[in-house]
This record gives sequence, C-alpha cells and structure tokens, in this order.
Amino acid sequence: MAPASTPLVSVVIPCYNAQRYIGATIASVLAQTDVTMEIIVVDDGSRDDSVALVRTGFPAVRIIEQANAGVAAARNTGIAAARGEWIAFIDADDIWLPGKLAAQLAQMAALPDCRMSYTAWKVWPSDVPQPPPDYLARLRDEAMDGVRWAGATGWIYPQLLLDCVVWTSTVLMRRTLLAELNGFDTSLRLGEDYDLWLRASRVTPIHRVARPYALYRIHPASITKATPAENYRARVIGQALGRWGLASPDGRTGDAAAVRRMLAKSWSDFAGAHLQARNLGQARRAGWTALRTDPTHVPAWKVLVKTGLKALSPSKEKT
Repeated sequence: MAPASTPLVSVVIPCYNAQRYIGATIASVLAQTDVTMEIIVVDDGSRDDSVALVRTGFPAVRIIEQANAGVAAARNTGIAAARGEWIAFIDADDIWLPGKLAAQLAQMAALPDCRMSYTAWKVWPSDVPQPPPDYLARLRDEAMDGVRWAGATGWIYPQLLLDCVVWTSTVLMRRTLLAELNGFDTSLRLGEDYDLWLRASRVTPIHRVARPYALYRIHPASITKATPAENYRARVIGQALGRWGLASPDGRTGDAAAVRRMLAKSWSDFAGAHLQARNLGQARRAGWTALRTDPTHVPAWKVLVKTGLKALSPSKEKT
C-alpha cells in the first residue's frame, strides 16, 4: 500500500506487436510497491493481439490506440494523457525489478532541484517472457556491488556527448520537465530518447540510482538489429553541438577530441552495417564521412577497403 503522500507516477508503455512480452512487462510494473501509479499502454497500430491481452488480463490499465506513428509519437501520446506528477517509461518487452520507482522517488525527495532520474540496468539476452528465478537471484547478489553499477550522475551533458548513458526504461521525469522540452522528437526514427536526454541535461541534473532496477531485453526482433536508414547518433550529437557546443551548464567542457572520435566511430559503424547489407554506395559515403570527421580513424579506412573489395565481387551492389 502506498503512503498517502506518495505522488502519482504515470507509467507510459508504447506497444507495437508485443503480445509475447507485454504481460510480463505490466506484471513487473504492478510489482512496484510503496508508490501510487497509473499505467498507460499506447498501442501504436499493433497487428497482433496485444490490445486484447492487456484488456483481458489487466483491466485497470488504460489503453490508447493509435495508427502506427513510431515510438516517439506513442510516448508523446501517453505523456499527453498522463495525470501523474511524475512520468516513467518502460518499453513493452522490458522488465522492472521490485523497488525501482520507490528508490527513484526517495532519491528525488532528497534532491529537490533534480527533475530527472534513471537507474542502472542489466542487459538480458532472452526471448522468454519472464526472467527465471535463479537469474533474478544472481542479479540480486550482483546488485549489492555499488561500485559496479555506478555511472554518470548530475550535470551529465559532457558524458552524453560521448554515449547515451541513459536508458529509456529506467527513466523517471517530472511531467513539467517533459512539457518544457516538448516531449520526444517524432522526426527521429531512432535516437529520439538520446535527443531528449541531451535536451534535458541542459536544464536539470540527471541523477543515477546505482543499482540495477531493470532488464533490457535483447531478442531477435530488437529494432537495433535492423540496418539503420540514417546515422541517428551523428544527427542527434550534431544538433546538440550546434546548439550548445561542448560547454556543460555546470561550467565543465566536453572533450573535443573524444567527441570527434565518437562521431567518427558512429560513421564507421554505420558504414559497416551497410557494408554487411551490401549497400556499398551508402557504406562508401559513410566511410568517407568518418574520415572527414577524424582522418586517423582506422576502422573507417578498413571499411572502405572492404567496400572496394566487395564491389569487385560478382554479387549485385545496392545503392
């Protein structure tokens, strides 16, 4: 039972063809204690029985159905419908561990100027809906090592320029902060979360709870396994650098050379993905962009050589 003074947390779950996993996800949210919650599932045009499963198995969950518009639009729909002072996100195939929301609310109560929190997490390669008890028992033992789960905390803009150190399914934000930031950018097919965290890091410290309170599921249908149509990482970081440069709101300055190396790596990774898919024109263009960003970036030279060799093979090149 949540204390009467506990603020309402609106948990937003975007859903697209998640019938296999969403039941376990919602159950993990309902297992949170000492908090007052509402759960909002935004179905983004699913073609499976996700909505029917939620409606039958979890009648207290609010369901909003919309035509397929992408995860950013689905989350924004959930935010607009939310009644809570705080908004939390979890994807429809991920898992929360007990105590997550209570730990974050306790941290925020001690940090009144902080409007966003995230927790450590564990990558979970699995296609079974529920984590097995022995796996959770081992994770509880691992969770006691605070040093292992420490990470970027506070004014983390410089760290975010180098990596997306925040994961969406661990985030808790004030609804007023999301309104100030105008939510997720729906023009981004990927990286919409990274873009929002960068924008948030300009106006609030973002504190980390150094304990794993969520499982990030990796499975065969994960979106990250698809060949990307655009280098969203470079786009998001480029937009941030164009608006704010390297300077952090707390007076620190990001490492320019490290940012260049990261951007070059994003382009060589993008080139490598298209090389694997035999999109040789795209791979070649991305490889040269990596080298223009950092001429010393060896993986870019390697991918260009491999692209040239593949172009000589008899298989048809894609452009």
